[in-house]
Amino acid sequence: MMMRYSILFKGRVQGVGFRYTALKVAQKYALTGFVRNCSDGSVLVEIQGAPLSTSLFIETLRHKNGFIRIDDYTMTEKPVVLSEKAFNIVG
Repeated sequence: MMMRYSILFKGRVQGVGFRYTALKVAQKYALTGFVRNCSDGSVLVEIQGAPLSTSLFIETLRHKNGFIRIDDYTMTEKPVVLSEKAFNIVG
């Protein structure tokens, strides 16, 4: 079963390599989707894949070392996009 989630991350998530880290973690767990910065300083991620992989993606980002600091995130389930084949950094 495949799931898709829209996740809005807040905290120190811009200018600290968050999008690149999200790309690498998504690739590690074979997820598709995208990541982009938002004008309010948050970062939006849409990920799609197996439920366990999406959970591991979030947990890995939350416990990543370095300058990234996630203070809060909200997650919404979205319709699956069957034609999507990769995870990309956009914007």
